[in-house]
Amino acid sequence: MTDRQALGPRPPSVATESQVGATRFRQVVASWLRILAAASVVAVILAISGGFGAGGSTLISRVIYWLALVALGATAGVLLGAYVVPSDWFSKRPILSWSVIVVALSPPMILAVAFVQSVIVPCAFDLALLWKVGPSTIATTAALCALSFLIRNRDPVVTHAAAPNAPPPRFRDRLPAKLVGADLWAVEAEDHYLRLHTSLGSDLILMRLGDAIAELEGIEGARTHRSWWVARDAVRRVERDDGRALLHLPDGTAAPVSRAYSKALRAAGWF
Repeated sequence: MTDRQALGPRPPSVATESQVGATRFRQVVASWLRILAAASVVAVILAISGGFGAGGSTLISRVIYWLALVALGATAGVLLGAYVVPSDWFSKRPILSWSVIVVALSPPMILAVAFVQSVIVPCAFDLALLWKVGPSTIATTAALCALSFLIRNRDPVVTHAAAPNAPPPRFRDRLPAKLVGADLWAVEAEDHYLRLHTSLGSDLILMRLGDAIAELEGIEGARTHRSWWVARDAVRRVERDDGRALLHLPDGTAAPVSRAYSKALRAAGWF
């Protein structure tokens, strides 16, 4: 069944610094819960299989051991990735970002694993124990960090309306001459190019969508699909069918909303 909703132009809402921070915090919590759930499954598998021979002789002690360690690692990794690693630069270099997080997490995780192991077994907490648990801890940390990159939070990247008297978004400097002064409705990725949908027509520029979204701050909108960013006040009609949504622009273009972003956009009042 298809559901169509007509929308008129809406005044932009300017996000305050506290609102942006609150949105960021909710995204971090959602990401942490997803990563923790997946890591817990890995922990149970390691406990049942007796992974690396750690955690004690009984199944219960191994489950507690691995759950505690993956919870600690997931929490530290999410906080490090969200607030310590500079996302604007590292987001373009995922392998380097993963390497930095693994290197930063491995020493404290080795200490934590060795300490817990010395209590459970029990055994001496010394350099020999650190050397023994080091390789397995680094391998587990690297694997869990890779898993977190694969399942990290997929809430849409949101851009906000500019405050009064703020300079125009940087992205406007990239508009081709024939589109200067146009209202920007949407940006669509086409291979290595971006198609700009505007009130003066469309054109292509050479740029990555992720880089463009960073420069679109100042126009209220969101990434609705891996290949689309849409300005919120450009949406004239929403069409929903079998859980999918299409955002119709003033020129009739239909921008898709992927299932990954649909829930967050619906909660934000887009449709």
